[in-house]
Amino acid sequence: MIDERKIKILQSIINDYITTGEPVGSRTIAKKYALGVSSATIRNEMSDLEDMGYLEQPHTSAGRVPSSKGYRLYVDRLVEYERLSLEEEFKIRKCIIDAALYEVDKVIKQTSTLLSELTKLTCIVNAPSVKKSQIKSIQLINVDINNLLCVIVTDSGLIKNTLIRVSKVPPMDTLLRINNIINRRLRNLTIEQINLEVINKLKVDLVGFEEIFNELIPALYETLNTSDSSEVFMEGTTNIFNYPEYNDIEKAKEILSLLYNKDYVSKLIKSDSNMTIKIGDENFLPEARDCSVISAVYSLGGRPLGTIGLIGPRRINYSKVISIMAEVMKELNETLRNQGLK
Repeated sequence: MIDERKIKILQSIINDYITTGEPVGSRTIAKKYALGVSSATIRNEMSDLEDMGYLEQPHTSAGRVPSSKGYRLYVDRLVEYERLSLEEEFKIRKCIIDAALYEVDKVIKQTSTLLSELTKLTCIVNAPSVKKSQIKSIQLINVDINNLLCVIVTDSGLIKNTLIRVSKVPPMDTLLRINNIINRRLRNLTIEQINLEVINKLKVDLVGFEEIFNELIPALYETLNTSDSSEVFMEGTTNIFNYPEYNDIEKAKEILSLLYNKDYVSKLIKSDSNMTIKIGDENFLPEARDCSVISAVYSLGGRPLGTIGLIGPRRINYSKVISIMAEVMKELNETLRNQGLK
């Protein structure tokens, strides 16, 4: 059981280490923080905190640094969230609202740039899942005598195009009737819901237009099933080099190798809640044992679309970063809901 005095000393050590990046000694805490106890008492308490697993002592220093366990206690119980400035709040709101004029994937990319800029961390995004998106509309558009452009719009704002080749494009009024039939059958379905029964009903409806039907179904499956293969992107990769933790060339190589493995980072930022904070050993990858990952889900109409994550060293300004992340996600989810990005 950790008592109140140890908690105050631990909080002071973490606050100091986050600010300076230097191992913290008992004299520093005694001088800088009015804890009402002597340097010798603080030294004894720090030794106890180390024994309890909340602090670590680097080999080259007499000072101590927080462990993953120490940071976890700090985040769960001690951190005082920083209030954002009016300028920061305005910048967040303006950036996201301005971005709402575009497709949802562009909105998310702009949001990730904003997060990276404000937090000085690397921002990683799992883009909206096309497979889980519902088809809002499908339009076949006349390109030339032998080609139709199939434009697929989903309820999550994603737009996918594919070219369909036919022996002869039907007249405009016929094409309009075909579009109406297709949308009546496929609207509000995900690609996973377009089963054999749906396909057979559509085939019956499109009797006389077998060539278009035979080209349309494979095009739909190919376009919507392959769209999720690499929908991970990041901003601010070089931000990690602002932290002395990555001055070590081996550590820098390790974190860069992690960041450029899309499968790894996609799993690393996976979240099923408003905000998830994983520190050090809580991350399942050995390459992320010295990292903190803060991630959150963005949604449309209560349906999760994807995940945004921030990755940096364990020594990040949790107070500021969590406040920024919370405000950005609040504005993003509200904008997606209110603007009806679709």
